[in-house]
Amino acid sequence: MTNLATGSVASDIASRLASALDPTHLEVINDSGKHAGHMGDDGTGESHFTVIVESPAFAGLNRVQRQRLVNNALADLLSSRIHALAIRARAPGE
Repeated sequence: MTNLATGSVASDIASRLASALDPTHLEVINDSGKHAGHMGDDGTGESHFTVIVESPAFAGLNRVQRQRLVNNALADLLSSRIHALAIRARAPGE
């Protein structure tokens, strides 16, 4: 498992996805710097993220179903601390 971002929100994202999806690969990338001053930038430097996650939990699921699993694991963060989340979800071997 890989975790590139190290802030508190990024750590929460990584922890929740690890617990919910038991990933074989996980990257949490903080994209907030690219959005400084834009709508949704709360000034914390932790509002925009990309997650790249590979998990057996995604096997046989379509893209929308995979994204729902990720969104469910992060629901309260998405409603309070994350403004934007890009998701790249795959099953092992894809």
